[in-house]
Amino acid sequence: MARTRGRITSLLALSAALAALVTGCGSDTDSDTSSKAGADGTKGKPVVVVTTTWEGAFAKAAGAEDVTVIVPQSVHHAPDYDPKPSDLAAVAKADFVLYAPFEPYAEKIKEAAGSKAELVEVNLDNDADKVNAEVARLGKLFGTEDAAATWKTTFATEYAKLSTDLKAAWPGGKSPDVVSQVFTAWAAKLAGATTVGTYGPEAVTPAQLAELSRKKPLLVLDNAHMSTGTVLPDSGAEQVKIVNYPGDDLDLLPVYRNAAAELAKAMSGS
Repeated sequence: MARTRGRITSLLALSAALAALVTGCGSDTDSDTSSKAGADGTKGKPVVVVTTTWEGAFAKAAGAEDVTVIVPQSVHHAPDYDPKPSDLAAVAKADFVLYAPFEPYAEKIKEAAGSKAELVEVNLDNDADKVNAEVARLGKLFGTEDAAATWKTTFATEYAKLSTDLKAAWPGGKSPDVVSQVFTAWAAKLAGATTVGTYGPEAVTPAQLAELSRKKPLLVLDNAHMSTGTVLPDSGAEQVKIVNYPGDDLDLLPVYRNAAAELAKAMSGS
């Protein structure tokens, strides 16, 4: 309830504080419309505003070059971010605004800025199949299909290598049993691990703790951005921190490399 009240307060404050900017941003948007890139790419590269680096990495992979990120990477829980007036200035000039459904402020940002940008909901999941589908979809939307196809080829090569190396590191040559937070299942798939249970995003209840402990997993794949602390204390399972969000360079590949490195380290027992 406290988080809900905080979000409502933030949205009300956003509308009140930024109402004065609507007229200015709206008029600038109208005059800039003819110079913006169309979805077919015929008028140049698309101008893309994204809420976080995660959406930004998807946009970059799809071929977007002009990408502005609203939520700083230093913000641990992006949905709690309070947009600033400068964010509106970026949105007002955008062709596309990318957001995730769990981010409550995206539509408010667009409305307050008076932007004519197309609001695009992105399925934020680092599962390889879902990433490929989203990159292809965004590439078509941006008119950058060739760039998206090139990235997907690079990604497939990198993913296959990481997955092969992790499978070669299986303890005793057997797929390890793991428990995953719901947003880290992609990392288990990357490693070829056997997921024996999932939890979250809420904290693990005593009943869940007992059930998951009975599975005797080797590893617990925790979400670094939504950690609830040690998930299975006294179970003997090693907890591995998985990072979902890319860095400021908006490169998605290091997310997989870093996860692979952490998983390999945990499976080796070092």
